[in-house]
Amino acid sequence: MKPIPRYLCGLLLVAGSCLGTARAETLDISYQRSSTLLILLKRNGVLEERLKPLGFDIEWHEFSAGLLSSLNAGSVDLHADVADAFALFTQAADAPLTYYAKEDSSPAAQAILVAKDSPIRSVADLKGRKVAVTKGSGSHFLLLSALQKAGLGIGDIQPHYLDGPDALAAFVNGTVDALSIWDPFLSAQERDGKVRVVADGRDGVASYYRFYMATTRFAQQHPHVLEIVFDELRKTGQWVKAHPREAAEILAPLWGNLPPETVEQANGHRSYAIVPVRRAELAEQQRIADLYRDAGIIPKALDVRGIRIWPADGQ
Repeated sequence: MKPIPRYLCGLLLVAGSCLGTARAETLDISYQRSSTLLILLKRNGVLEERLKPLGFDIEWHEFSAGLLSSLNAGSVDLHADVADAFALFTQAADAPLTYYAKEDSSPAAQAILVAKDSPIRSVADLKGRKVAVTKGSGSHFLLLSALQKAGLGIGDIQPHYLDGPDALAAFVNGTVDALSIWDPFLSAQERDGKVRVVADGRDGVASYYRFYMATTRFAQQHPHVLEIVFDELRKTGQWVKAHPREAAEILAPLWGNLPPETVEQANGHRSYAIVPVRRAELAEQQRIADLYRDAGIIPKALDVRGIRIWPADGQ
């Protein structure tokens, strides 16, 4: 056997050095306090275990504000899951995002509340009343849809547009007559025993889905990563439903030290069933888009069939 030429030895040494010191690629994932499944995955480290052999390290980024700006800019690789209505703002901004999973329908996870002794008995009774709601939220769509079903419009009530905690405070102190709100605020109020539910999303009012999105570039370059994340989200959702008390005890301190009973009730309202996004199953998104356009909440008409979906042939 001929000896390896010296110049080839040098090249091999350089190549070996490069391979030995190759740095892992960083996967940036954002989450918010309502991102139950992502929070649990962050805590148990399963994604790190599965993605490390593929050359990925994970950095987690919590958003309490500025989430929409992050989504629109595509500033992380995998984004915090968001309610169906909120997701439409990313399409309206033509954000560089691809939908890769959704949490199936959870219509009881948001509701319109009134005080237990209120004379308001139905959505129709909201006419002329002050109603607190967070503009652009899933609960805003719930309110618009419930009003439409009752033959009313937003002009028939006095909407007070406030962020969730401020909307809740306005309701508790009696500044407004009703509140359209989501969990866990909803479950906390129900457990307090001083409220009544006038309407929730059942009976076709508001299905309430949550969508998971990735930056389109990342989805195109790393579909195998999305497969793994989808699989772990699905399994984590199944675990939450099978272990409601244990999940509540883990999440309670992470949700602002809520009582575990409140968290368990809120989780009971959610399906946590992770399913693929199908273009043919976006009728509810189109209904939200149309109502939001009519109410002036989004600036233009949207065709939700135009959203980017992974897998690319998702129909």
